[in-house]
Amino acid sequence: MIRKEYTCVLCPNGCPLVAYVDDDETPVITKVEGSVCPKGEDWVRQEILNPMRTISSSVRVRGGDAPLASVRTDRPIPLARIMDVMGEIQRVVIDAPVEIGAVVLSRPAGCDTDIIVTRSVRKSA
Repeated sequence: MIRKEYTCVLCPNGCPLVAYVDDDETPVITKVEGSVCPKGEDWVRQEILNPMRTISSSVRVRGGDAPLASVRTDRPIPLARIMDVMGEIQRVVIDAPVEIGAVVLSRPAGCDTDIIVTRSVRKSA
């Protein structure tokens, strides 16, 4: 049995969590300790079995008052797919104007997320 230590990131409490894992080919979580609320236990289970992340980046803007627009995933994606998603984001070029919330890429690398704009860019004068 392996003892793994985590700090929950879901709320400001930052609970110190300890998970006990039988780590054969497929991890089996036998016990989680230290969580003040049920969210922490759920989070550490996901972190061990299928870690997910949101990512932020930027895309190039053609004809805008700024050369880049910031973007992010609208849902978490599997940690193992981040480099694939970033590769697709890197190839995106959009035309100005673009508004916050606009979808610039759907289902990158087959992930169930959209890449959305988080900074508006106006058309250059």
